[in-house]
Amino acid sequence: MTTYDDRASLTDLTTTADRVRRSVESVIEGKPEVVRLSLTVLLAEGHLLLEDVPGVGKTMLAKALARSIDCSVRRIQFTPDLLPSDITGVSIFDQQQREFEFKPGAIFAQIVIGDEINRASPKTQSALLESMEERQVTIDGNSYELPSPFMVVATQNPVEMEGTYPLPEAQRDRFMARVSIGYPNAEAELKMLDVHGGASPLDDLQPVAHAHDILKLIDAVRSVHVAEPVRRYAVELVGATRGHPDLRLGASPRATLHLLRAARATAALAGRDYALPDDVQSLVVQVLAHRLLPTAQAQLNGRTAEQVVLEILQRTPVPTAQGAEAPYLGGHQPQPLYGQHLGPRRL
Repeated sequence: MTTYDDRASLTDLTTTADRVRRSVESVIEGKPEVVRLSLTVLLAEGHLLLEDVPGVGKTMLAKALARSIDCSVRRIQFTPDLLPSDITGVSIFDQQQREFEFKPGAIFAQIVIGDEINRASPKTQSALLESMEERQVTIDGNSYELPSPFMVVATQNPVEMEGTYPLPEAQRDRFMARVSIGYPNAEAELKMLDVHGGASPLDDLQPVAHAHDILKLIDAVRSVHVAEPVRRYAVELVGATRGHPDLRLGASPRATLHLLRAARATAALAGRDYALPDDVQSLVVQVLAHRLLPTAQAQLNGRTAEQVVLEILQRTPVPTAQGAEAPYLGGHQPQPLYGQHLGPRRL
């Protein structure tokens, strides 16, 4: 049961999150849904994958989020010649002390920006696996904890672009959500010319929250109550991907956990200390689609993982306040790539 102190923390969460949101939106024009999802992933202790064509502001979004929070930030430019030790660190022999000394790599920061992650070799990409899941790095048999909060914001171009390596399944599964920024509308692009035309707005961006504030907000998100019917609803959605005829790889139990955590964060950002099926519905495409692999026949038929997830969402009954179940009746049409916003169905 949520206590009075927890409710106060949720009030602080919405206030602090709103400051961060406004700060990021001062740089990223016309994309409030993408900014909100970034905050959701941060407060849910996840990692975010930004996938889109070049030049739409993927790195700018990651930098704006990092600079809006007074945390340690490191940026890694992934290239084909990048080595795993450049990310994790390396042990160097100290001639004077006659012993090995560990030199931390770029991963030892609270917010790590991995730019164009799919331009590095699979061997280098795998250097992130342990840190993203266990929040530690093991070198020469010794484990080193990463700072907290810890979040990886990675960008990548679509895999069909030249000179890229598709992310392996284990790597994609560690990202809580994938989102596309997409092209701005004409009004937002005109405003972008005014804001970005002279100097970069990142130069004037100041932190509006501290690391210890984010840690408190993360604790507040953990206190959000998720009723058993909502938990079962999330399990049924994820489970339906594992036996779907158009998928050769369904979502993992980690996906269920990520979906639940993200639903908690979404509820908290809305000022609620309990999660609704709406919270699960609004995130299911972003959280699940990048983990799924369509069959060869489905690809020949033009079926995408996003379409399969929407189909599953429509077929899975939604829990109601009376304990009955009803089909999903979302009224919004899905947007291109991964920016879908699904219509709510209230309890």
